[in-house]
Amino acid sequence: MKVIIAEKPSVAREIAKVFGATTKKDGYMEGKGYTFTWAFGHLLQLAAPQEYGYYGWNVQNLPMLPAKFKLSVRKIKSKSGMIEDPGTRKQLDVIQKLFDEATEIIVATDAGREGELIFRYIYYYLKCKKPFKRLWISSQTDEAIKEGFRNLKPGTDYDTLFNSAHCRSQSDWLVGMNATQALSLSSGTRAVLSLGRVQTPTLAMICARYLENRNFVPEIYYQVSIQPDKDGQVFKAISTKNFKTREEAQVVLEQIEDVASGFPTGGHILNVEAKPRKEPPPLLHDLSSLQQEANKRKGFTAEQTLTLLQGLYESKLVTYPRTGSRYIGDDVYAGVPDLINKFTNHPDFGKQATALSTAKLNKRSVNAKKVTDHHAILPTGEQAHQLMPDKQAIYDMVVGRMLEAFNQDCIKEITKITVQSGTLFTASGTVIHTAGWRAVFNDTDEEKKDEENTTLPKVTAGENLPVTDKTLLEKQTKPKPLYNEASLLKALETAGKEIDDEELRYAMKDSGLGTPATRAAMIETLLKRDYIAREKKNLVPTETGLAVYHVVKHQQIAQAELTGNWEKRLEEIRAGASVADFQEEIKTYTRSITQELLQAGKGLVIKPKQGLAK
Repeated sequence: MKVIIAEKPSVAREIAKVFGATTKKDGYMEGKGYTFTWAFGHLLQLAAPQEYGYYGWNVQNLPMLPAKFKLSVRKIKSKSGMIEDPGTRKQLDVIQKLFDEATEIIVATDAGREGELIFRYIYYYLKCKKPFKRLWISSQTDEAIKEGFRNLKPGTDYDTLFNSAHCRSQSDWLVGMNATQALSLSSGTRAVLSLGRVQTPTLAMICARYLENRNFVPEIYYQVSIQPDKDGQVFKAISTKNFKTREEAQVVLEQIEDVASGFPTGGHILNVEAKPRKEPPPLLHDLSSLQQEANKRKGFTAEQTLTLLQGLYESKLVTYPRTGSRYIGDDVYAGVPDLINKFTNHPDFGKQATALSTAKLNKRSVNAKKVTDHHAILPTGEQAHQLMPDKQAIYDMVVGRMLEAFNQDCIKEITKITVQSGTLFTASGTVIHTAGWRAVFNDTDEEKKDEENTTLPKVTAGENLPVTDKTLLEKQTKPKPLYNEASLLKALETAGKEIDDEELRYAMKDSGLGTPATRAAMIETLLKRDYIAREKKNLVPTETGLAVYHVVKHQQIAQAELTGNWEKRLEEIRAGASVADFQEEIKTYTRSITQELLQAGKGLVIKPKQGLAK
């Protein structure tokens, strides 16, 4: 009997359907010589401290460094404390029985780090010794499942993936358990002050930005604006220099030729620069970039977007959602023309899909070397029927981005006019000649948002234009905006470094905080801990979050780059680097951070039921 184990019941049922297996049993399905069973996500977790003999919260126990980690059945709260989840225990017993009877085990948990961890923890907890094969697919369509079963991989091919996942799990336990107890005990507040390997530097980023924004003192400055007239077309030009005082600006304003007289030499055109620019299309979406777009367009949280996308994946409409890649290989690209043709009747994108079906496709997103476990998110081409509005919105973002990514460059001309009228003034404007990929969503060009002129007249150097109006402008400097979910996700990709270039940021993805698959849960964890709150679209710290931040901000645990470097190390383990070296480093770090926090927490004050920071 061949036993196939999936990550959740709904996925197991879909795979069973492909095989024509319809007989339902308690905890599994069977038919055609196959048995299909499932986990409920993480059935097992690393055991709690007391299972290693660390009873209660006691400074003498710290740091807790188990010689060997144990696995424990998922727990739930009861009146008598934490107990084994009876549903989890029951399903584990079903899996045990099926594994004992199996002639072959096929792993069909999600094809990624967490999916591998879920299976391996079950496999090792049940002390199973039977060899297993791996189903590795990027789509839940019937054809993808059949193709995957025709090309099953040896389970040992994914040993390093498990090693990476297990090291991540262990390091989170060591840092989280020890740091949390150390700070909580040293503070003497009787509050549980949760800290974590990724959670704490993320909190530090939110708090630092909030304080920078709150403490920002705006500086007033002045500019002068003129409106030259070219044959009836008036445009606005702003002084190139900012003035610290109104008096300085007033002197410049008065030097401009008398507007009322219409003096013909009011504005002298010194220079005209018109530079053509090709703006390449954006890369295909990975999970993080899609979450950012969904937050900007629809205000969806990262968690909402992941849930909606996972639903689309399980409905066979999109490819694997938790990917960290924004590229596809040549093999996938070969099917893109047919995929685009399937959307020629799409109510919003049909016109663009039709135009693209006969055009030369842009290959910017095609690079097999940049595809890791899974390629970028694509629609599968399966027909989408009567989706709920939120799910439809996410689906359309995936389809729209595919059409953008394979579309032509946007061709535009950026014009800068320099005018002399007492001092130097500049006017700038952008004209799009060929919309290319921008025609898919018809979004406003970011470069045009801050421009004073929608269009500029044709002028030539040496011309003298009358100035029809002049104005003194009072402005003030602005702080960096508070983080919202989109900007925080973007910052987490680069451990807080401000990098706008898409490809350069992608190159840093292995050094970011967390992974695309874990960042949404990290934000929700901070909200649940009452460390941050949503204030309109922004993420702001609570008083509790700020109190914790002020204690840890100079400690290693709050340093984004250090944590980002660990993510890089975990990826190196995935590629075969030493597990023992990483584990030893984490233990050394744990000893150090525990001692730091046992000292740092003294004097920390946490008031009960705190609201937003003011």
